Amino acid sequence: MGRRVLVTGLGTFWGGRVAQALERDPSVEVIVGLDSYEPSVPLERTEYVRADESYSILARIVRAAHIDTVIHTFLVVDSTMMSSRKMHEINVIGTMNLLAAAGAAGSTVRTVVVKSSSLVYGAQPEDPVWFREQTPRSKPPRTRVEQSLLEVEGYLRDFAEDNPHVLVTLLRFSNVLGPELTTPLSRALELPLVPAVLGFDPRFQFVATEDVIRSILFVLDHEVPGLYNVAGDGLLPWSEVAAICGKRQFFLPPYLTGVATAPMKTLRICELPPETIDLLKYGRGIDNRRLKRAGFRYEFTSAGAVERFAQAVRLRGTVGDHEPQYRYQRDVEAFFRHSPAVVREEPAP
Repeated sequence: MGRRVLVTGLGTFWGGRVAQALERDPSVEVIVGLDSYEPSVPLERTEYVRADESYSILARIVRAAHIDTVIHTFLVVDSTMMSSRKMHEINVIGTMNLLAAAGAAGSTVRTVVVKSSSLVYGAQPEDPVWFREQTPRSKPPRTRVEQSLLEVEGYLRDFAEDNPHVLVTLLRFSNVLGPELTTPLSRALELPLVPAVLGFDPRFQFVATEDVIRSILFVLDHEVPGLYNVAGDGLLPWSEVAAICGKRQFFLPPYLTGVATAPMKTLRICELPPETIDLLKYGRGIDNRRLKRAGFRYEFTSAGAVERFAQAVRLRGTVGDHEPQYRYQRDVEAFFRHSPAVVREEPAP
């Protein structure tokens, strides 16, 4: 039997693309995806199960499908997406239910991979140039998203200690850039003038979307347990990031910066949450050597990720976006997957 994998957040950017990558792996026998939203990308082998955002049904799915691997992609790292209460339900309560199902008596789960964020380190003037995996925060968390991610990581550490038979991997990703991904930073970089804070030119680190997917598959294939930073090589001043994107900057005041950005949110130009404003002042670098020592190789540096993003934005501005939007239709998916009328192609010998 091959792997039997459960992917959380199937309807999100990351859940759908992780499932697509797993479908190309012949060693993966079963893929089940949970979400309250339908998949946003076409999938061939993945079975979609509608679930509430706290994953109360997850234990039943694990038992019924004999799941041996859980990939938890559904941690909210963009606080502009929802209220604090909903974020807590998804990040904290959802993860608690996931770990309860994975650690229940008789559970078949033997591998858990969790996609987290370097937001857990914060961004403060006292910070080191590079955060290693074991480097503590300079100050306690003050934003809702940082607090929820730290709570999740605490539960995950307890789970790993209580379940030594389960291989647990936690990946902390740096600022992700990609042609199809929308984040507060990518929205800022697509503005005609890029916001910056007067008197600050912080250094930024990025990781390309492809390297995010590849790192998740790498730790899964090589059974690499533990905590790992994931980020492209190099740090870039924010002014250089804007220059690569072909943009000039406009400057926000260094004090009451959140108040100064409020009109941008009201006019739906761009919302800069507190954790992003901290980054625009102090930046953040994370040490990526531990995952490299495990054997992982990045395709993109920080600069390479920015350049690729900038090229995609310029291309969209020139020719537009002609990709048809995928729409999940359960009856159509059931026909293609299960109907005897569909001719199945035999795999090449």
